Amino acid sequence: MPCATPLEIAVLTVSDTRTAASDRSGKYLADALTEAGHRLHDHAIVRDNIYQIRATVSAWIADPVVDVILLTGGTGLAERDRTPEAVAPLLDKRIDGFGELFRQLSHAEIGASTVQSRALAGLANRTLICCLPGSPGACNTAWEGILRTQMDSTYRPCNFVVALGGEADPEDLIYD
Repeated sequence: MPCATPLEIAVLTVSDTRTAASDRSGKYLADALTEAGHRLHDHAIVRDNIYQIRATVSAWIADPVVDVILLTGGTGLAERDRTPEAVAPLLDKRIDGFGELFRQLSHAEIGASTVQSRALAGLANRTLICCLPGSPGACNTAWEGILRTQMDSTYRPCNFVVALGGEADPEDLIYD
């Protein structure tokens, strides 16, 4: 079922090895968001480099058309995994529950290995930014368990669309 308020979403894959042909996680997110009725604004791949990540994310944050930025990759514990360090300073507000819920959902799938995920989300300039692990399975977990409903303006009792400037019924804002 298509969402009531389509969002403009950019997808960024962070990887030293993936190409457009081998980027299964970015492709999954692009396909899932369009199937849900949202619009894919852009899909890019950058190396695991803090400054390349920040440059791309900053440009999208500054673009008034972009509502959401989904990043996949670079959230683990390897030395080259720098996505949280690149994105966190750009955030106006962190959504701490996002990472907590992602790890809870992920625990059912991969057990205690979920503690190695540094998935995070936040808001910057009324743009939702979500940093997800690089595996297609993790992207599916985040999309199906959190993002699909939270980016649907009809989801109650609340959703992310309101924080992005969408309309809300004041009675639905129980967590303000």
